[in-house]
Amino acid sequence: MPAWLDLVVRVLIVIIVIFVAPLVIGQTEHKVMAHMQGRLGPMYAGAYHGWAQLVADAAKFIQKEDITPRAADRPVFKIAPVISMLPYMIVVLVIPLGPGGLVAQKLDIGLFFVLAVFGLGVIAVLMASWASANKFALMGGLRAAAQLLGYELPFVLAAASVAMAAGTLSLSGIVEAWRPWWLIWQLPALVVFFLAGLAEIRRTPFDMPIADSELVAGYLVEYTGLRYAFFMLAEYAGIFVISALTTVLFLGGWKGPFGLDTELGWLWTLIKIACVSFVVLWVRIAYPRLREDQLQRLCWLGLVPAALAQLVLTAGVKLAL
Repeated sequence: MPAWLDLVVRVLIVIIVIFVAPLVIGQTEHKVMAHMQGRLGPMYAGAYHGWAQLVADAAKFIQKEDITPRAADRPVFKIAPVISMLPYMIVVLVIPLGPGGLVAQKLDIGLFFVLAVFGLGVIAVLMASWASANKFALMGGLRAAAQLLGYELPFVLAAASVAMAAGTLSLSGIVEAWRPWWLIWQLPALVVFFLAGLAEIRRTPFDMPIADSELVAGYLVEYTGLRYAFFMLAEYAGIFVISALTTVLFLGGWKGPFGLDTELGWLWTLIKIACVSFVVLWVRIAYPRLREDQLQRLCWLGLVPAALAQLVLTAGVKLAL
C-alpha cells in the first residue's frame, strides 16, 4: 500500500473512532444512569431497550433552530464547537491499540505530544465563553481557566511518574515496559491522573464551568442545535481519550492474560477502555458537584502533593534498581 494511502486510511479510522466511540459512551451513560437511579429512562426509540434514543436525540439537535446572540463575536462563536473536538482527534492519532504498530502515528515522544495537545481543549471553552457576550458564559470560562491551571500540574506529574518508571516517553514503550505489580506501585499516580483527567474534561463532579444550578449552563448557555451537540460530543470524546490514556499508561494497554496479547491485544485495550469509561459514568452518578473552593483545595492540597510524592518514590525505586 502506498504511504499516502496508508496515512489516509489511518486518519479515516481515527475519525470514525472519535465520532462513534463518544456516541456509544453517551448511549451507555443514559442506560447506566437510569438503572443506577432505579428508573427506566427513554424506552420508546428502538425496539430493544430504547437503543435508538441517541438517533432520536441527533435528529432533535439537527432540527433545532441555530441561534447566534446579537452581541456575540460571530466567527469565534461559530468555530468554538469545532475547536472543542480537535484536541481529542489529534490525541487519538498517537494512542496505540495493540502491539506491532497498531497505532495511527507512532511517536517516540508520544506522551509529551499528548500532554501538550490535550490541554488545548480549554481554548474552545474560552472562545465560547468570551464570544457569547453573556455574563454566565464568561463566568464559566473563567472557572474553566482556573480549573485547567490547577489540575494540569497533577495531571502532568502523574504521567511523568509512569514515564520515569518505564524509561521512555513512547506510549507503546510504556505499555511494553509495564508489569502487573505496577498496579500497586503506581496506584497513587493512577488515582491522581484519573481525577485530574476528569477535571481537565470538566466532567462531574468537576463540572464547575457548567454548573447548571449556578450558571444555568455556563459557557454553553447561548448554544443551540448542532453547535451544542458538538460540545456534548467533545465531552464524551474526552471520556474516551482519558479512559484510553489511563489504560495505556497504568493498566498495561494491550497486555492481557493467557498469552493472547499478540492475537487479541486490541481487544484487551478496548475492554479496559470500556471498564474505565464505566467508572467515569459511575463517578458522575455517585458524587455531587464540588464547590469551587473544594475543587481547588482538592487540587493543591491533595492531588499535587500526592503526585509529587509518587514522583519521588518512582525516582527512588529507579535509582535503587
